[in-house]
Amino acid sequence: MLTEVTATRYVTPLREGGSLPGLVEADDLLPYVMKFTGAGQGRKTLVAEVICGQLARRLGFRVPELVALDLDPVIGLGEPDPEVQGLLKGSGGTNLGMRFLPRALGFDPLAYAVDPVQAGRVVWFDALVNNVDRSWRNPNMLVRDGGLWLIDHGASMIWHHNWRGAAAWATKPYDATDHALARFEPDVAAAAAELAPRVTEELIAEAAADVPDVWLADEPGFDTPDAVRRAYVETLLERATGIHERIELPKAAPRATARTSGWIMYEGAGR
Repeated sequence: MLTEVTATRYVTPLREGGSLPGLVEADDLLPYVMKFTGAGQGRKTLVAEVICGQLARRLGFRVPELVALDLDPVIGLGEPDPEVQGLLKGSGGTNLGMRFLPRALGFDPLAYAVDPVQAGRVVWFDALVNNVDRSWRNPNMLVRDGGLWLIDHGASMIWHHNWRGAAAWATKPYDATDHALARFEPDVAAAAAELAPRVTEELIAEAAADVPDVWLADEPGFDTPDAVRRAYVETLLERATGIHERIELPKAAPRATARTSGWIMYEGAGR
């Protein structure tokens, strides 16, 4: 299960995303980006964040630590912004915290090169969870400590908004033509050879087990939170089979092949 901490101070809203996450301090004296149950996207966004984030971590990707962040609505009483105050007052209880990464920079494909193997791993993973929010317009990746960090998976697993169609989604292709790493000639076949055998029933179940019961309760068509978790496991397990053959990459887009990942040094830079 996720580590449980309590928010002690709301610091500031982060207005880059549509869900209006906020930077908070917690009782473990660490800063977190809080994502709220009361946001317009609802609790399924948080479920997707946990399952995809924890699954990515188990597959070797860099993902900020996730925690269950308890919020007392009284924190919102002193907020002057009515939108923020309403969000805080409407999100009492268990929310999601993502460890804030100081000194992290937003990924820019013109400034940071990614080698085909690493690019292929990220594209393959996004195809697995059907992440539609890793485009060149909004990469949702950070660069820190010499590597890529994956963030913001709330728009993934779109099928859980209509479980009756989940079986069909398991075999649907993944459109990566606008993916932030498409220009780096991602080697999705190599990624599949490495990662697909590791996506076992047990591995997905471990990630799904980290979702708090309160976010899965009363899901239409399911009797218990564990039954919902099982549906996630079954869909992702089936999707992992052969997904690399259904990834649609651009056929004529500008490409940049990098031998290694890292910052791009342009001629004359630093003079």
